[in-house]
Amino acid sequence: MRQAGLAVLLSGLVAFGAGFGQPPLPKPDWGAWEFLLGDWVGEGGGAPGQGQGQFSFALELQKRILVRRNRSEYPATQKAPASIHEDLLVVRAVPGESGPEAVYFDSEGHRIDYAALAGLTEWRFLSQATPSSPGFRLTYKKTGPETLDLEFEIAPPGKASEFKPYIRAKARRAVKGK
Repeated sequence: MRQAGLAVLLSGLVAFGAGFGQPPLPKPDWGAWEFLLGDWVGEGGGAPGQGQGQFSFALELQKRILVRRNRSEYPATQKAPASIHEDLLVVRAVPGESGPEAVYFDSEGHRIDYAALAGLTEWRFLSQATPSSPGFRLTYKKTGPETLDLEFEIAPPGKASEFKPYIRAKARRAVKGK
């Protein structure tokens, strides 16, 4: 009983304190990102090997953030056992700030901070270049009404302009109900 009361009290304080003294920020306009919303099925290849997977883009937290969830499966090869890769990308845009930002986390423990750019047919995530760490670029390119290409590239430390493809894939919008 005491724990339940404490939980209610703490949740109330957190809810009250979160907005105390601050008006809510305006909601972002996700219009340029709308094409990506939904569930996708993909196949592709690259340094991890030929794989297949699925990902989704969804607006969450009352349309304040865009979240991509990804799961890729790679079959066993002569050099490596079968593997599963999962990752999460969270995009945040605040009207009046410099542009959307994103943070990526994966099942191998990596984190990548990105600047996010949206166009009519291309959406790109670009990490900040530093002399001591590699650069990363993730690009989604619309190729049809229900299809897209994606590419993940890596640049060596200190060579931000020398991106080389690591993964290339094609994806199609998943059929609803399957």
